[in-house]
Amino acid sequence: MASLIGEMVFGLVRLLFEDWLRQIAIRFCTWLDPMVHGRMAKVVIGGLLGLAAWFLAPVLAGLLGF
Repeated sequence: MASLIGEMVFGLVRLLFEDWLRQIAIRFCTWLDPMVHGRMAKVVIGGLLGLAAWFLAPVLAGLLGF
């Protein structure tokens, strides 16, 4: 029973944080987009942000206990 409740609570928390983090990411990207001029600069910044996310994802997963 505790496992079932834990899974339900974990699913709810994950849904709430996932939506919250997605909204923050969209706001950040819409704020950053007009400040960067040129296609190549946008590609470089996007690549750097993607690389940062690539390395931060395992760290966050480890902190959450996956």
